[in-house]
Amino acid sequence: MSEMKPSNTAVPPGMTAVLVLADGTVFWGQGLGAAGETVGEVCFNTSITGYQEIMTDPSYAGQIINFTFPHIGNVGANPEDVETVTPAARGCVLRAEVTGPSNWRAAQPFDAWLKSQNLIGIAGVDTRRVTRRIRELGAPSGALAHAPDGKLDIAALQKMAADWPGLEGMDLARDVSCTQTYQWDGSTWALGQGYGKLENPRFHVVAMDFGAKHNILRCLTALGCRVTVVPANASAEEVLRHEPDGIFLANGPGDPAATGVYAVPTIKALLATGKPIFGICLGHQMLALALGAQTTKMHHGHRGANHPVKDLATGKVEITSQNHGFVVVEDSLPDGVEMTHVSLFDRSLEGIRVEGKPVFSVQYHPEASPGPKDSHYLFERFVAMMEKNA
Repeated sequence: MSEMKPSNTAVPPGMTAVLVLADGTVFWGQGLGAAGETVGEVCFNTSITGYQEIMTDPSYAGQIINFTFPHIGNVGANPEDVETVTPAARGCVLRAEVTGPSNWRAAQPFDAWLKSQNLIGIAGVDTRRVTRRIRELGAPSGALAHAPDGKLDIAALQKMAADWPGLEGMDLARDVSCTQTYQWDGSTWALGQGYGKLENPRFHVVAMDFGAKHNILRCLTALGCRVTVVPANASAEEVLRHEPDGIFLANGPGDPAATGVYAVPTIKALLATGKPIFGICLGHQMLALALGAQTTKMHHGHRGANHPVKDLATGKVEITSQNHGFVVVEDSLPDGVEMTHVSLFDRSLEGIRVEGKPVFSVQYHPEASPGPKDSHYLFERFVAMMEKNA
């Protein structure tokens, strides 16, 4: 890998892909996946497993993912480890070239999977150097290109990156949300059995889809919840027409303030019903906005599967999976809303609850299993609230 300026740098021999940042910084490498060009915000993820789940997480819409772990793709890809049918990420940046898959569950090589999903990748990049650049200067806009013939127009790619407006003020939930209401009955995965089906439903949850990950819906189903998924722009009347026992606010991409233009009034109306409400990630941020708090864009965000979060009520520390570039401002929380969880990395707010009401949310992803299932209790808490409210 080489990093160069200015933007008129000639293509070095053997290079078939390039990442060009808006300031003209150039990272060369070998292309993988689909050929073509894409543009987005360049972020980094520190996870050492779960790259396929990461690439299919709708919360990565508009982003190019720089993986700090060097061996991405070594266990291949399969149709079970996806969080959405149509990936919304723009592409990925890898340190090492992808080797042949070495895992009994692999259905195809990662390179072939990327190509099948029309995702662009680049390998051979010093990803930790990219990460340091993001840590020091913030998440930049970047253009990623893969040209098997090596014909790469660096000046045009820099202009593409510089002209991209960035995620702040961008509503991406509409792009990844479902367009029609549907029923979800898939349950969690078990070795030798695959994914299960809903049995003995006890409660009905309506999930507002701002970019919902499949495993969140599976965790609800596993606890006996029949799940109805509605589009991000569904009205309060549409949500309540399904007569839910509880309301779930899903994760998703983009600026919560932009999505909030249409979703926050709906959430405010739902809060007035007294029904249990649980939010995750973007859903957490949207709930905070509906309660009167504020959100802001982070310098480089939290993305990884090794983030320690402290539960302020119990003192326990959870190792969590995270993916967010915006955060709820702690000092903006109104009276009656308290912080429940805090990041031990930077002390940022990771969870809230409404005093005296069955309403709570977290910034991180409790449906994930970055190690032990530290955070699955949050789904049980939501179910307990529905039991009490029945």
